[in-house]
Amino acid sequence: MTRRPHARRGLRVLLAGCLLALVPGCASDDPDPLVVLGPWTGAEGEAFESALQRLDDGTGRTYTYEGTRSLRETLVSQLEADTPPDVAVLNSIGELTEYARRDQLKPLAEPTRERAFSPWAPELLVDGSRRTYWVPLKVDLKSLVWSKEGTPSDDPSWCVGLASQATSGWPGTDWIEDILLHQAGPGRYAQWATSRLSWRDPDVVRAWTTWAELLAGRTDDSVEQSLTTSYEGTSGPAGPRGLLNSPGFACTHEHQSAFIRYVYAGDDIRVEPSARFLRGRAENRDAFEVAGDMAAVFSDDPDAQELVERLSSQAGRERWRAEADPAVRPLFPNTTGLPPTEPANVIEQEIDGLLNSTARTLCFDASDVMPPELRDAFHRAVLEFFRDPAEKHLASLLEQLETIRAQVDEDADDARSFRPPEDICAGPGG
Repeated sequence: MTRRPHARRGLRVLLAGCLLALVPGCASDDPDPLVVLGPWTGAEGEAFESALQRLDDGTGRTYTYEGTRSLRETLVSQLEADTPPDVAVLNSIGELTEYARRDQLKPLAEPTRERAFSPWAPELLVDGSRRTYWVPLKVDLKSLVWSKEGTPSDDPSWCVGLASQATSGWPGTDWIEDILLHQAGPGRYAQWATSRLSWRDPDVVRAWTTWAELLAGRTDDSVEQSLTTSYEGTSGPAGPRGLLNSPGFACTHEHQSAFIRYVYAGDDIRVEPSARFLRGRAENRDAFEVAGDMAAVFSDDPDAQELVERLSSQAGRERWRAEADPAVRPLFPNTTGLPPTEPANVIEQEIDGLLNSTARTLCFDASDVMPPELRDAFHRAVLEFFRDPAEKHLASLLEQLETIRAQVDEDADDARSFRPPEDICAGPGG
């Protein structure tokens, strides 16, 4: 069902020839399918594609989904070839901001704009006006700890898997972000995430050293195992087992986002907020880190705007959930004008309650807010620090990150008519 961009361009040329030259055999003036590029593959991708194919807008327009784990590389390649998708779904505010700065995104039309709110879709300041360029389709709650029912929580032994192909290291950045959020609070967290706080700041240093202290006592073999094992754990006959079920991991607790429920579906697993494990302040216990997959329009085709409006609607949500197996049903935020969706099971009900009721402040994943160059350097620094958490080594790593932050900030300041988002922390209702 997937048609690659170069094929779409060829079809457009053919259709143009049909219209201009009335070439024999050209019998259809039907427009090309709208193409959606996104991060979901496997069961997730199948569910989304099935929902997409069932979206009937009454125009007869069809849709094609291209799912890939190499989303940034694919999108950059398509943009360089001047064959962008009509709609792309990304989890990085930093990348979306970069595309908006380059005028490669189209501002959202009403009523989609009304469903875009902080922390998932903060406005950008462009030429003196505030504009909205993306809207969340699904979200994830990050500040969570997983363990097996009946496991004592007083002295946790932490499961850590840092491998994730080209993005290895991000599970460690989640740790440091969550620690900083609960120790320093949402205000300092937002300053750091948006490059307004030095990487050498004592609050940032303390987050790194706290993570090392929480994971202290690991053997060299254990360190290597964590560096080379996927965040999903080892694979079994039915797919990833999860770290709690992986052979060779003698651990009791895992710090991971809500999406990991997919690999623990049906297991005797419990989930709870991470705050009490992170040596943070009591006043920050109701703050949670979140992430999301946001849809943005790259095409001038007005039907692309209509498609994003339909995908972000209540009907679109219900269709998507109906097509998905319980283990991969998406989570949605409760937004103004859209009633909440019904959780699929006890674990999802707990997560939904934390996201939409318990939380007082939601802060978007800091590394996904950062410019791509800085985010990627953060990933690499986490891997190096995990291998060698010595104080001198940490100082060197943070100095490198601060140098990159300053350089990226200087380069970005050339476009003075454009300002990236700063309000990446907000209440559950925006």
